[in-house]
Amino acid sequence: MTDKKQSAAKVLSPLGILVAIGIVFGDIGTSPLYVMKAIASINPAYDVDYVLGAISCVIWTLTIQTTVKYVLLALHADNKGEGGILALYSLLKGCKRKWLYIVAAVGAAALISDGMLTPAITVSSAVEGIKLIVPHFPVRPIVILIIIAIFVLQQAGTHKIGKLFGPVMLLWFLTLGTLGTLALFDAPHILYAFNPWYAVKLLVTSPEWFLIIGAVFLCVTGAEALYSDLGHCGRANITYGWFFVKTMLILNYLGQGAYLISAHRDVSINPFYAIVPDGGVGIMVVFSTVAAIIASQALLSGAFTIFSQAVSLNFWPSLRIKYPTVERGQLYIPAVNWCLLGGCLTTIFIFSDSSHLEAAYGLAITITMLMTTVLLGVWLRLRRIGKMWCIAITGFFLLLETLFFVANVTKFAHGGWYSLLIACLVGAVMLIWYKSHLMRSKFVEYLPIKDKVSVISDISHDKEIPLFASNLIYLSDSPDNGMVESKIFYSIINKQTKRADHYWFIHIDHTDAPDQLEYDIRTISPGAIFALTFHVGYRVNPQVNVFLRQVVEDMVRDGSLDLTSSYPSLSRHGIAGDFRFVIIRRLFSASSNCRWHERFLLKMHDRLRWLGISERDAFGLDTSTVKIETVPLILSTAPSRRITRLR
Repeated sequence: MTDKKQSAAKVLSPLGILVAIGIVFGDIGTSPLYVMKAIASINPAYDVDYVLGAISCVIWTLTIQTTVKYVLLALHADNKGEGGILALYSLLKGCKRKWLYIVAAVGAAALISDGMLTPAITVSSAVEGIKLIVPHFPVRPIVILIIIAIFVLQQAGTHKIGKLFGPVMLLWFLTLGTLGTLALFDAPHILYAFNPWYAVKLLVTSPEWFLIIGAVFLCVTGAEALYSDLGHCGRANITYGWFFVKTMLILNYLGQGAYLISAHRDVSINPFYAIVPDGGVGIMVVFSTVAAIIASQALLSGAFTIFSQAVSLNFWPSLRIKYPTVERGQLYIPAVNWCLLGGCLTTIFIFSDSSHLEAAYGLAITITMLMTTVLLGVWLRLRRIGKMWCIAITGFFLLLETLFFVANVTKFAHGGWYSLLIACLVGAVMLIWYKSHLMRSKFVEYLPIKDKVSVISDISHDKEIPLFASNLIYLSDSPDNGMVESKIFYSIINKQTKRADHYWFIHIDHTDAPDQLEYDIRTISPGAIFALTFHVGYRVNPQVNVFLRQVVEDMVRDGSLDLTSSYPSLSRHGIAGDFRFVIIRRLFSASSNCRWHERFLLKMHDRLRWLGISERDAFGLDTSTVKIETVPLILSTAPSRRITRLR
């Protein structure tokens, strides 16, 4: 999709709404496959009031949690058109509440955990419908094959089949609404469920109210996607698309409820398939499976976006990011894809079928919703919303989601531990990497480039020193393009003195703007020393080699740079000089004199590097000449002793 087409997709239009229906609502749109089945299984001896109360809970949970929180509130907290918990955090980085990075990391980790379970429960619930036709059909092998196919296809992109997502999901939701409407005639009084009194009555009188709340929550497990996919579809399209989707979902839930109360039937039969007319179950199983695949694909795209943002925000080591299509928003991260596949298959082997998966599902996403609410509360305050309004709005959703969380905690022993374990592992990596990155930055000494211009200029003109490269490029972490790390000067001057015709100091500024790609350049010494800053959005893959070539072309064009080699034999033929990159890698030194927690964090930082890729690959220098120089990172934060001279 070109930039023009993508921008058009974000403008309110029938096409934009269709795209949103195909991308955004897959997860929440497949929840009817398992929600009512989970609720009915809690109390097999249910009565009419039980079903009315359960449906009422579903209706009002969809309304309050999804419509009010995400559609009417969260979609307005966009970061230059982008949404999601990490995009929201990037809006708040400048505020004084430094602890917000913990909230963002915990929420993102829980969302990844949920993403590992969603394909398993959605595809399993869809395929299990075939048992109504063939009771002993081997479901698990089919589920495994489908899930493997979903992940394998990611590397090729979905630009071709992706065009079908909107029409297929539109037909899916129309089918949900139609089936629900037809089933309503079995028990029209199910419409009483719109009265919230039935929900309150059920929760007050039922001894299993905690379990019911946990099962009801499954109906909004895809709500976070409405916010995460804001950048793909735009606020208006998601908003209008949601009101259509919500109508179809509620009609289907009402139809399933009508089926349950029209006669006390076998709860072992999934009410979703029970309302399908005779002879249509097989077709519906295939249709449900296709919808589950689309939902899983959309969720995987969201997971790739989260990890891409996490890398840019220093929550994760650098990862290899590929762009399998020309679509600006579509990316593919091989390491994430295969790890999620492994986790998804492990989930299926541990929990066997959708009934057991329901016990593990939902706990992690309540944590994400809680963290999003905290960040939204801070965002509202920064928008100068009245303090009492902020407290009231944030407090209400925190109370509601805490109730959902506590209700889902009852699932811990039955499978909730699994999603929490994944979330804890991912969250630990995020927090350690982020905190250790900040700590390492504090112990880096920066020096003004102008203070070393004289000596670098002398080195450049000293023919006794072998020419290291015509263009010598250093990658710097300094936020000020007038300063660089002292270790860079040490590398040029002291550690194998490096003579070059031109010296470049490059800094990559990861900005809050998702798709920003700009640069500014500062000439330290005309024609010889340059400080270059690339302003790169968190969704842009930093291809330093490509960016530098474009900058050099601009400079040659305006006459501020002569690239011709200084070697006479090459200069006579107008041949340009070579480029060589030097990357300084700082490794924590065991001789550091620091506190135990600082030592632990910095050691873990070095060990966690294996989760990512090398600096060469991270900066797009895999086709360039690169020299890696290691230097010790020595911390001295505790009192040290000096050695005493005897003579």
